[in-house]
Parts: sequence; structure tokens; C-alpha cells
Amino acid sequence: MITRFLLLIGNGSTPPIRVKDLRSAGLQCTFSSVAACLWSTPETPVIPVPGNGLVVGQLFNAQGEPITHARAMGDIIGGLSDHLLQNCWGDYVALSVAREDERLVSLLRDPSGGVPCVHSLRNGRGFVTSDISLAVELGLYCRRVDWHSIAHGLHFPYRRTERTALLDIHELLPGCALEIGPSHASVRTAWSPWKFVHDGIRHRDPIMAAEGIREAVSTVVNAYASTDHRFIVQLSGGLDSSIVASCLRGMSAEPMFCSLVMPVEGTDERPYARLVTDAMQHELVSVPVGFDDVRIDVPTAPSSVVPATGMLQHATSAAWDSVGAANGTSTFYTGGGGDSIFCYLQTAAPAADAYLERGITAGAVAVRDLSTLHECTIWKAGRLARRKIEAFESGVRRGWTVDQSLLSADALEMVELPHPWLDTPPGSFPGDCEKVHDLIGTQLYMHATWAPNRRVRRPLLSQPVMEACLRVPSWMWIAGGRDRAVARDAFKDTLPKAILARRSKGSYAGYLATAYARNKTQIREFLMEGELRAAGLLDPVAMSGFFTSEFAPRTMPFIRAFDLCTAENWIRNQAHRDG
Repeated sequence: MITRFLLLIGNGSTPPIRVKDLRSAGLQCTFSSVAACLWSTPETPVIPVPGNGLVVGQLFNAQGEPITHARAMGDIIGGLSDHLLQNCWGDYVALSVAREDERLVSLLRDPSGGVPCVHSLRNGRGFVTSDISLAVELGLYCRRVDWHSIAHGLHFPYRRTERTALLDIHELLPGCALEIGPSHASVRTAWSPWKFVHDGIRHRDPIMAAEGIREAVSTVVNAYASTDHRFIVQLSGGLDSSIVASCLRGMSAEPMFCSLVMPVEGTDERPYARLVTDAMQHELVSVPVGFDDVRIDVPTAPSSVVPATGMLQHATSAAWDSVGAANGTSTFYTGGGGDSIFCYLQTAAPAADAYLERGITAGAVAVRDLSTLHECTIWKAGRLARRKIEAFESGVRRGWTVDQSLLSADALEMVELPHPWLDTPPGSFPGDCEKVHDLIGTQLYMHATWAPNRRVRRPLLSQPVMEACLRVPSWMWIAGGRDRAVARDAFKDTLPKAILARRSKGSYAGYLATAYARNKTQIREFLMEGELRAAGLLDPVAMSGFFTSEFAPRTMPFIRAFDLCTAENWIRNQAHRDG
């Protein structure tokens, strides 16, 4: 059940579209007003809300019960968007029409970004869609690469903005609302993570924090499972995916638990994953991933509007698609985003936050926890925390990490594009800033897939779980010298002791290093003879030096080459489709 829609804004569309063309594209008209007409596939869930508008996608109430009709939403006192954000959650885009003027249309994308939403509007006319390929197929848009956006993405890696890599196509970011009038369009932030980190709402009791997280995660996982029935759980053996899996205990659904197996030492996580499945009395299925599917030049999804899927994703996607097809499902559950949502920070920010929020005693305890977590001296942990505090008190705030390596001088002349969640409120603590930054980083891969009909459930990035975790101060997450401590405490009676006690994390570093070594010559040719260099974005001298260098085993500078290949491959796919 993949959500696909096309919303035509204005009197008709530009250029005009015949109804039979829309129907030939597999669409049916599900809503029409003076200013807008919504077309969607028959499988797309649409919930009409009389007098307000409609909801496109999947919706649940606070208890995790599916909402399939407007009566189940309760009384809508204010606007539809506010009601949804305060009383419901799900994967949706909501459409509202102003009662006082039907020419005014508003769209809300849910905070998780579960349904893609991009638009092209000019003078109150154009389209909004979940899949840009629909607009291309119907002649509403011709793919053109936005080179400034490409350069920005290389300069500020893993940061999503409303400006996509397709010219004149903008994305409605998660938690934002698009307001369209007869001659204008504007975007506002309807939901922000900053609302949940201020002193009046954040937790002061770690026990209550753990209870809130457990309730949120369990509710979301159970809600999804009640509607999906058959699906595959991607179980890595780490804490995050184990928590998601544990919430399925006792459900009537038919989950299949699978773990990737790579032909490189240090990547086999099955011993840990099997602890979880044995406790749940389920079988663990091994999914082999070799090097044959590691390719540079691969087809990208027609719906993609930014470069996001690379060599590793192609190999793992092929493996998952194979096991899904063999078992009659295209729905996958993952613990993706867990490091971000469970505040797995690698800095001294939590100790700085403890001091700034609770004073010297709490700060000293957090410094001790920090030194235990990172296996360093208390003096070093204290020194690093002090630097964070001094930076905070002097007004210095963490910016987005910049990577200028291998880029040309022209590409470095870059104006930073905004993201609404980067508007840091005054007085925000360092740890809060870092965890919000990390949350933004998860948006790039939300819909990064080759398979157009695959559904990936990411319960840890749902609205209820984000809100529950954001309310937890950063220093609570390192209590006792444990990373993700509150999540461990929340599920301490459902997870195997070895998972709870585990401090190491599985790594694909060996697999990636081998993949780079096997494909190094091809990668060099792909980039040195590609579109990025032709556009003047790469420094050929730096590139030559890079490919003749030998890297230390534990360093991974070749990730930069992978990222460049991801962009190069995406660009070539756009040119191919235009051709």
C-alpha cells in the first residue's frame, strides 16, 4: 500500500492535462475544489474530512488505533493541521481548504516525513506530488539538474533542504506546511523538535523518561504491525533493531526476522541477533550480501529528487528485495535512526548540558559517566565538557559539518541553504543542538530505495517516538557510562542481557573497504570522466592525489568517493531519462 498522489493547483494545470491521461497513469480523482484537484492511485488511503479537507496516507490515534474515517478523529475544534499534530500520528500529507476562501489551500506533511511531498508552483498554479515521475509522465515537468543544489549537497553532506536536486522542484520538509493562494505560496514550520526540549516540557525523572519511550515505541510498532500482518524485520543484533523486534512479542502478525551476512570478518552480527529471535521463539534467516551487487552505475528510483542511494545501498537493497520476493512481502521494519533518536552523541555535550541545566553536582556526575563511556580519564572528559560550556557561554553554536575535499574552487563558493530545524532558539543547550542536527541527517535516507513498491517502516523516527525521546535531556542518555541508557532501561525486561550489556557496535567498515579496493579503478574513471567534473565541481589534481593514496585500515576517507559516485550516478540517471 504505497501512497501516490498528484495534486493539481489552480484552474486546471499548466500545460492542460486530459482526464483520460490521468486515468491512464492509474489515477482517480478523489477530491476537487475551486483551487485544487487531487488524483491518487486506488490503493492510496484517502480520508475525507468534511468541512476541513482530507488526509492522504495512513493515520493512527494516540493509542495506535488506525483511523480510516473522519469520525474516528474526534471533534476538530481548530484547524485540521493543528488537530492532527496534537491528537494523531502516521505517514500522511493533509490537505485543508480555507472555509472563508476556497481559493486558499494548505498542505501539512507529517513530522516523520512518511509520505514524500514535492512541488512546483508559480503564481498560485502548478502541482504537488508524492512521486515526481507522475508529473514527468504527464508532461507537467521535464527533469533538469539543479547544479547549485548538487554542489550544496557535496559541501554540506547528508543535509536535506527544501531545494531538491531537480531544478524548480521543492520539497515540503517533514513537519512543514505549504500554504497556497491565488498568486502566492509560502512555507511555515508547523512542527519543530525544539518544542520538546525546553525546560517546561523535558523530563526531570529518568524513570518517567524510560516509561514514556517504552510506551511510544511499543505503540508505534504494534500499530504498524496490526495493519501490515506479514513483513520482514531487519535485525542487526544491535540495540535499536532489537528494541523494535522485542515490541512484536505476542502480536498476531507474521514477522520474519532476517540478518545480513557479509563475506568480511567482523560483520557477522547473527550471534547477537539470534539471542533476540531465540527469546521470541522465532527463526533467524541469514541474508547473504556479496560483492557482485556492488555497482557504481545503477538505476535510481524514478521518484528520487536528490542523490541518496549509493553502492552499499544497492547491494543490500538487492538482498532484501530477493528475500522479500521469496516470502511474498515488500514491507520491511528497521531500527534505522536509532542512534540519532536515542542520542548516541560522540562529544562532551551531555556533560555540558548537565552542568548548564542542573548545576555543578549534576555536571560532575555526567563528566564521570562521560569518562566511563569513552574510556578516558575524568580530567579529559572534564576538559572537553568545559570547552563546550565556554563555547555556549560565548554564543558559539555548532554549525553543519562542511566537507570541501575533492571539490573545485568554484564549488566552494557556496551559500548555505536553510533548514527550519537549524533555527536554534536562544539558550538551547549544546547537546540539544547536536541531537537535532542528527535528526535532520536522517531525512536524507527516508525514501532512499531503488524499489518503487517497497515500504520501509522506521518506527523509531515516528512522531510519538521523536517527541518522547526529545523530551529526555542529553545527559540522561549516558547515565552510568552507558550509551542510549534511557532506551536500555526502558526495555530492560524484554531484551536479552547480552544485548543490554553490549557496548560495541557492528561495523561495515571492512566490507566498505573491500568494496572500494575492488572497484577503485572503476570509481576513478567514473568520476574523472563524469558529469561532476564536466560541470567544474571537482578538483582534478586533488582527485588524482586521492586515488594514488594509501589509507590507514581504520580510516574511511573513501566514503567521500562513494558519496561523489552517488551524486554522479544520480545525475547520469536524470540525463538518461530526459533522453
